[in-house]
Amino acid sequence: MKVSSGLLLYRERGGELEVFLVHPGGPFWARKDDGAWSIPKGEFEPPEDPLAAARREFTEETGFPIDGEFLPLTPLKQKSGKTVYAWAVRGDCDPALLKSNTFTFKGREFPEVDRAGWFGLVEAKRKILPGQAGFLENLRSLHH
Repeated sequence: MKVSSGLLLYRERGGELEVFLVHPGGPFWARKDDGAWSIPKGEFEPPEDPLAAARREFTEETGFPIDGEFLPLTPLKQKSGKTVYAWAVRGDCDPALLKSNTFTFKGREFPEVDRAGWFGLVEAKRKILPGQAGFLENLRSLHH
């Protein structure tokens, strides 16, 4: 059973919650926008600690170190059968400074993440992969 873990970075701007999402790189995702964004995440192999994996993946995909209080969110099972573990953490970063690791596809190199952005919860719900939308609701309920 495949498992992955990631971080939902959030901040408050003008009393509104905003979340940091990333857009996957490569030809398959190039023209997809709504429903294509994700929390920075990646697969891990037990016995690796899921939170340690989430922190590693966040830094690999964004180039940003991450620290803070990690609040566990309810794991979500994806249509593929994979389970995604996630933690919310308050922080800030500049999407313009994104520096992602790369992967090779058909002999060409692509960034694992080609862009990132901050979104209010309503917009984030439209942007995020449907299978991860539960993390946004989970964050909202933790925050109130």
